[in-house]
Amino acid sequence: MKAMITGFVAIIVIGVAAYFGLHEIGFSSAEAYSSPNVRLD
Repeated sequence: MKAMITGFVAIIVIGVAAYFGLHEIGFSSAEAYSSPNVRLD
């Protein structure tokens, strides 16, 4: 049971870190796949 809870916590931590990390460096799908003629709000 302890290993399963540790795994869930690790998945949550990795997910949150990846979300904020990728947004911080500007690696979002909207910025990666939009052309210069597309206005992003």
